[in-house]
Amino acid sequence: MLESLNISVPSSSFIDQDWDSYTEEDHAVWGLLYARRMSDLERNGSRLFLEGASALGLRQDRVPDLSDVNRLLAGRTGWCAVPVSGFLPPRQFFDCLALRRFPTTVKVRPRAQLDYLPEPDIFHDVFGHVPLHANPEFAGFLQRFGEIAVSATTPDAVERMARLFWFTVEFGLINEAGHTRVYGSGLISSAGDCANALSGNCERRPFSLEGVMAQPYVIDQLQDVLFVVDSFQQLFHALDDAAGLA
Repeated sequence: MLESLNISVPSSSFIDQDWDSYTEEDHAVWGLLYARRMSDLERNGSRLFLEGASALGLRQDRVPDLSDVNRLLAGRTGWCAVPVSGFLPPRQFFDCLALRRFPTTVKVRPRAQLDYLPEPDIFHDVFGHVPLHANPEFAGFLQRFGEIAVSATTPDAVERMARLFWFTVEFGLINEAGHTRVYGSGLISSAGDCANALSGNCERRPFSLEGVMAQPYVIDQLQDVLFVVDSFQQLFHALDDAAGLA
């Protein structure tokens, strides 16, 4: 169910980022996470993620200022990252996606939890998710996904859309120049999940809507099955069929 996507606890309000309140420790933690992941993603990350991170001016030396990020996003795809204090209920979350607004937590994880945090933080949300919002094809897919997911009302339909989100936006893989690269935010932002996804411990299947919607997952374990797309256009076209199942 959508509860497993960590977006369904009681509604949080939209807030201001208050970038000036970040401490030297916050910037240091961001920088450490950025350096560790980029050293891996330059080899294993999708070029579309890397292009997006560069286009949005993400830097190692400081936590991103969302006003800067959004100014650059607006000119490319019309998306913007909107700060929230915590999780949103599913309908509100998907309403935001349909409007090209991505709810973004703005806190920085503590140094003691560099490798795992049970809830999203700004590194997962901005470093992990937002660079792909600069890609027109992925931006269109995510908006259309939000439009369809909002209409999911039955438990089965909700579960199917949850699986589609999980195996694409959160844990998606893509074929690029004969190599499998990571693009899902859970793989982009986590060294352990990324390494597992590209190892022999994970079965990598060609993407199919039917296969994804039939595949269960567990959120607090390394994934044993993931799906590989050939392009983000393939994802967008799959939504034509998904609309009839929501």
